[in-house]
Amino acid sequence: MSKRTRYHNSKAISYAVVAALLYGISAPASKVLVVEIPPTMMAALLYLGAGIGMFIVNLIRAMSKKERIEARMTKRELPFVIGMIALDIVAPIFLMIGLTLTTSSNVSLLNNFEIVATAIIALFIFKESIGRRMWIAILLITLSSMMLSISDIRNLSLSVGSIFVLLASVSWGFENNCTRMLSLKDPLQIVVVKGFGSGIGALIITVFARELRFNFLYISLTLLLGFVAYGLSIYLYIRAQRELGAARTSAYYAAAPFIGVFVSWILLKEPLTPTFSMALVVMLVGTYFAVTENHGHKHLHVQTTHEHKHNHHDGHHNHVHENEIAGEHSHEHSHEQQEHEHAHLPDMHHRHEHP
Repeated sequence: MSKRTRYHNSKAISYAVVAALLYGISAPASKVLVVEIPPTMMAALLYLGAGIGMFIVNLIRAMSKKERIEARMTKRELPFVIGMIALDIVAPIFLMIGLTLTTSSNVSLLNNFEIVATAIIALFIFKESIGRRMWIAILLITLSSMMLSISDIRNLSLSVGSIFVLLASVSWGFENNCTRMLSLKDPLQIVVVKGFGSGIGALIITVFARELRFNFLYISLTLLLGFVAYGLSIYLYIRAQRELGAARTSAYYAAAPFIGVFVSWILLKEPLTPTFSMALVVMLVGTYFAVTENHGHKHLHVQTTHEHKHNHHDGHHNHVHENEIAGEHSHEHSHEQQEHEHAHLPDMHHRHEHP
């Protein structure tokens, strides 16, 4: 594996971990805010906070007159945009129905199926390669999250409510893959669209559920939390998906519950249990398998045309410009058919099938 490839992989992994760190603070912070903000309204405000916050960041970037080097979304990406927003709306609905029909232990445990669902959907529908070491990593990380979720094994049962929770996990699995299909486009634009689309959809549900509350301080704090824990987190998550693919990013993102427990321990004085320590060890072993994966073989790049941010030093962008361009830039460009061998991950340039 080249130094450049290792650098990009390490950078992408750091994006995924920081995204998990930011998202991890949402659970303990929401626990404080939920005393005044109902769950459906909180979901709406968190997404709207992400959309509003990243819109302001985008506005500041435009006013600074910095050159845009990210590719904008086009009509070609519309099906994935609609899918991303729709799934972000229906998944919480399935989850809330599940919460009313089964125990919180069931919900916490089964919600971890999202990692496996994301990997299976990525493999069979989006043809993302997942090797043996990564499957071991995904299963261990899922197991660790399940261990963290179990409070009393005697209360666990499969019921109609459990089926709705699984439907929520599968919906988020599809949503992760839809987002991955957009990952070469401007992450700021994606978060703004996702935030406003999902936030307005959740707000409409809040109105019909008659759960609107008007506490200005708590609304402001929830919007701020949405910008940090959702907006910035989703932005980094999308950046990670460019290099790592959906399954691997989801695996690293599974660190979020552990971060939430640590924050709850520090701020809310909630005790750390022996189960947490065991689950953390399993998580670290799974992370080791994920980080040490090395996938490389001879593969064929078919001829294709697309637009995204790129440079001319990665071995995949050899087209010529009339005027020399240094550094990263964005425009529509074509890739000639090429066959070569190197270590790679399932980014947008490596979606070939494996025997």
